[in-house]
Amino acid sequence: MLAHLSVNNFAIVKSLQLELAKGMTTITGETGAGKSIAIDALGLCLGGRAEAGMVRPGEEKTEVSAAFLLDNNIHASRWLEDNDLLDGSECILRRIITKEGRSRAFINGSPVPLSQLKSLGQLLVNIHGQHAHHQLMKSEHQMSMLDQYAGHVNLTTATRKAYQKWRQADNQLKQLRENSQQNLAQKQLLEYQIKELNELAIGEEEFTELEQEHKRLANSGELAATCQQVIEQLYEGEEVNALGILQTASHSMIQIAEMDNALSELPNLISEAMIQIEEANNELRSYLDSIDVDPARMAFVEERFSKVMSVSRKHSVMPEELYQHHQNLRQEIEQLDCSDERIEMIEAEVESLYQAFLVSAEKLHKSRSRYAKELNKLITKSMHELSMEKAQFSIEVMNNNEHPSPLGMDSVCFLVSTNPGQPLQPISKVASGGELSRISLAIQVITAQKVDTPSLIFDEVDVGISGPTAAVVGRMLRQLGESTQVLCVTHLPQVAGCGHQQLFVAKQTKKGHTETQMHCLDQEQRISELARLLGGSEITQSTLANAKELLIAA
Repeated sequence: MLAHLSVNNFAIVKSLQLELAKGMTTITGETGAGKSIAIDALGLCLGGRAEAGMVRPGEEKTEVSAAFLLDNNIHASRWLEDNDLLDGSECILRRIITKEGRSRAFINGSPVPLSQLKSLGQLLVNIHGQHAHHQLMKSEHQMSMLDQYAGHVNLTTATRKAYQKWRQADNQLKQLRENSQQNLAQKQLLEYQIKELNELAIGEEEFTELEQEHKRLANSGELAATCQQVIEQLYEGEEVNALGILQTASHSMIQIAEMDNALSELPNLISEAMIQIEEANNELRSYLDSIDVDPARMAFVEERFSKVMSVSRKHSVMPEELYQHHQNLRQEIEQLDCSDERIEMIEAEVESLYQAFLVSAEKLHKSRSRYAKELNKLITKSMHELSMEKAQFSIEVMNNNEHPSPLGMDSVCFLVSTNPGQPLQPISKVASGGELSRISLAIQVITAQKVDTPSLIFDEVDVGISGPTAAVVGRMLRQLGESTQVLCVTHLPQVAGCGHQQLFVAKQTKKGHTETQMHCLDQEQRISELARLLGGSEITQSTLANAKELLIAA
């Protein structure tokens, strides 16, 4: 519940400190005194829109803070804990607005973004404004009120999540289908390229081997001549060859090695060199014998080499990369083929998610229909008490399969009949201004009983109501105040007298400056204020007596 409200330099308020209690608190005052100004200031603490014009003229900034007791407010405590802002059993919201229009927000002393202030504020206070009946005309607001009364948080959350999953998968499916159309031309091109590469059928290392063979065949004459020349130089030269020179050198070294042991190893080294020359000669002879210039093979290699080079240029890749390029294209077309399979898989997933959404939406529809019947009886009864004895109220919950939304498949419409024999019609088409105010009040009071927020504020919701009807309104709000904190800004003595406590708002002008002040009334002061509301500026013994009767009746 709201325990304390502090307002500094807000509009025409210089300084205001309010201690608030449980039960029903009524706020009264003269016209233009600013009865709703505390509510407006509280709205800032709950994340309302800030404007530079809210700062009191001549001041640098406006500062508003509100202290709430968290007793039994499980949702607010859990929210604070989840956001690492919990600090005991009390929560303090603070908002600062500078004259330049800049705004800062705090929760338990920690700076927070405005979105967090709004999110927490919804768990602390529920404000019913004097223009709520205008909102009542809107179908989405009617659905929201029904869901709030029914406590559909879990059901609406589940339905919203199911809807989002279905829509996300459906959007993915649409994108895949678009891509499939775009990929058709790409697939046809790939098929043509792969067909050409399949016909070429190049091996992984084939180009390297082909390049080497092509070079060898193209230079076979030079290879044979050079090999023969080297063989002559090493081994077979008639006049001179390397082997003959080494043989002569070996014979000479053997002779002189007997003269000096230091030369004993040299004959062995020369002998090893002779062996190496013989092995080299054998290798060269073998290679020379293997050189076979086959014109047919030469023609084949040249044709194959030319074909590979041509295809590589066509595909804009290096010839040695042609094999890998072929494999890459195969993988790419496989992926395109898989996209058709993926489309089929996503189609099945979309249908499954849509059915899950329908199940969730149907649960929500059934629950809405059940609570709509419950509300119909309660609101109709409340309207009868508010001097609309022949009126009937009904909530129509229609399941519209053609328009799925995050809130299910339903559309909600509040219907009313204010006179006997008149058919039920949408509330916007039937009710007059006064009737609309009473219907709106009846709906707000009934639905407020199911709202979890521990503080309810009614800001002049009794406009257009008077006489015996006002007394009924007062009793309704007081009964509501027995289970939750109710703040009610009113101009009706019958409503004001029903409060467990009463605040009075007054406007004063001092030295050219206007200030609004608010203070709690004691019993005698309440009687005087109620008498003023009953009789205007002139208070008589009769109006005082009537005021006492109002308090006694309450």
